[in-house]
Amino acid sequence: MKPVCLVVGAGAGIGGHVARRFAREGYHAVLCRRSDQAGLDALVAQIKESGGQASGFLLNAVEPDAIEDTVGRVEAEVGPIEVALYNLGAQIGDRSLANTSYKAFELGWRMGTLGLFRLASALFPRMEERGRGTLLVTSATSAVRGNAGQHSHASAMGGRRMLCQSLNAEFAAKGVHVAHVIIDGAVDAPDTLGKMLGPEAFAKLRETRGMEHDGLMLPEKIADSYYHLAQQHRSAWTHEMDLRAFSDLAWWNH
Repeated sequence: MKPVCLVVGAGAGIGGHVARRFAREGYHAVLCRRSDQAGLDALVAQIKESGGQASGFLLNAVEPDAIEDTVGRVEAEVGPIEVALYNLGAQIGDRSLANTSYKAFELGWRMGTLGLFRLASALFPRMEERGRGTLLVTSATSAVRGNAGQHSHASAMGGRRMLCQSLNAEFAAKGVHVAHVIIDGAVDAPDTLGKMLGPEAFAKLRETRGMEHDGLMLPEKIADSYYHLAQQHRSAWTHEMDLRAFSDLAWWNH
């Protein structure tokens, strides 16, 4: 039975490329996304066509019991989850305080922080019993720097970061590695940045900063770093990493 890499938030960007990377290294990749069954099936098919093993599940992470039921189903039907990636975004858009409703603010928290807590609650007892496991957490600049219009996102991502630190404090000695990864820049991903900007603006950005310019973060290269984190020896675990293109200013220089 192959080890399982569970990806929560498996789109065409970071999540999909992490699934491909782990499948290439012999993991059974389990891809989960909120919607678009056809897109999910296409990602799974691509991994299988490349010789890997993969499964796909639709998962709305804010629904009651959805995360918990998925973890149980994967463990029962596919195999023990050795690596999990929480790659769910929590961006609700650039909104002023007056335009951020209680419901919208809470949605960011549910996606950004509560979902991660629920995944850890469902998965960590199993990893603790096995004495090993890795949780990789995609985060954002907002985890370390608030900004105007980002009341929900920054608080959710800041909570995500502190939750990762707390989980490490409790579970590192039990063999569970938690790595918080700050994506400090724009990722060349059509289903995230592409949707936010629109096709024309995204194409222009790729022409000016992406492709041969290497000014946009390439998800396949990010996936290499994620795989490295999951293979680290516990004597030298990375608990937080920040990634950015060479041409970007670091978050602390803004």
